[in-house]
Amino acid sequence: MNRYLTNKISGVLSEIYRFFAFHWEVLRRLVRPPYYGQTIWEQMDRIGVDSLSIVVLVGFFTGFVLAFQIGYAMMRFGAKIYVGGIVAVSLVRELGPVLIAMVFAGRVGAGITAELGAMQVSEQIDAMRALATDPLRKLVLTRIVAATLMLPVLVVIGDLIGILGGMLVGVMNLGLTASFYRSSVINSLVFNDLFSGLIKPLVFGAMISGVACYYGLNTRGGTKGVGEAVTRTVVVSSVLIFLMDAVITKLLFLLGI
Repeated sequence: MNRYLTNKISGVLSEIYRFFAFHWEVLRRLVRPPYYGQTIWEQMDRIGVDSLSIVVLVGFFTGFVLAFQIGYAMMRFGAKIYVGGIVAVSLVRELGPVLIAMVFAGRVGAGITAELGAMQVSEQIDAMRALATDPLRKLVLTRIVAATLMLPVLVVIGDLIGILGGMLVGVMNLGLTASFYRSSVINSLVFNDLFSGLIKPLVFGAMISGVACYYGLNTRGGTKGVGEAVTRTVVVSSVLIFLMDAVITKLLFLLGI
């Protein structure tokens, strides 16, 4: 039993070490050219533009349902005029970054792992090394940069669509005017909300793509191994999103943001 526990703990610590060593190697390449700008641009298009439709849907229905729930709860106290502000702050500070990051992990993170995992099991990664091409720079760094830049853009779009979804409920079901809803949103949002809403997706984008690339390049065992690596990516990314969300929220609170 003690031997089993020792081996288990040793395996976990070894995995954590390899995980951080991998990201340290990627970070080292970030400060030295070349950067494969064309590849980064192509990845931004694949990661950002192709994710737009699902982000719009998630943002709209999140704002729509949020306004419904808050609106009818606030109506009991005669405070439905605050619905616009509450929906906007909730979306921008918390729900938008977290929910869209979860969708991002399921779509983009899983896609990156499947792509790199397939290349790994078919020995394309080894072929790149044989041709003196660094896969960490060519495949990993380009995807991490593209994901880090695109997730904040997607979150901003999702937040705006969510606020519009909330406005639809405010006008059609709560008896508010569009101009009143819009002004309550503008008056409620302050710089701290916008800062919090942008710093989180920056961190989430880098984290999700880093996890996806790590499991993709460490895939073993053929097509079955690719499936297992994709599952690990989605699970680990989802847990880390909530963990980092709590850490960032606490840090911003301590900094007064």
